[in-house]
Amino acid sequence: MVTFIRFADSLSAWFGKAFAWLIVLMTFGTSYEVFVRYIMGRPTPWALDVSFIMYGTLFMMGGAYTLSRGGHVRGDFLYRLWKSRTQAMVDLVLYLIFFFPGVTALIFAGWKYASRSWGYGEVSVNSPAGIPIYQFKTAIVAAGILLFIQGVAQVFRCICCIRDGEWMEAEEDVEETEATLMKGQQRKTAGGEA
Repeated sequence: MVTFIRFADSLSAWFGKAFAWLIVLMTFGTSYEVFVRYIMGRPTPWALDVSFIMYGTLFMMGGAYTLSRGGHVRGDFLYRLWKSRTQAMVDLVLYLIFFFPGVTALIFAGWKYASRSWGYGEVSVNSPAGIPIYQFKTAIVAAGILLFIQGVAQVFRCICCIRDGEWMEAEEDVEETEATLMKGQQRKTAGGEA
């Protein structure tokens, strides 16, 4: 179980970090659009569509990574008061009743939408540029598969927690900027006091 959990966490992290680069592309694309629209007076017919497509893809492909790091919303005002075993039992039941049926529906519905879209070479109706969107509808299926794999890992985490009494945490890979700055400030303060 632990091997699968580590595999799923690393797979989710790889995809999450790879697709996070879309933020940079979106920034450049939006900056370009602002420049040509307001400085050059020649707006592009494609910028808004492309930014929607990239944001949607980023959102979808980052879901499994967020799940692996415990970043999705939950009722923490109650949840955090429970013992780890109770949390794991509730999570296990909720994964089986709600998560897997929802993700399975996402995969099958996404497959239907993506295959139809590929079949007729769908383009965006919102843009006069006719931006192709069929390849991006495939992200729905890919995101569903990644979520399913990570969901299995989360179920294994629940089982391990029920057995051992404590949660198996994901390996640390990123840190919030504020936390990094606070640690640096604490080191400076500690160094100044010595």
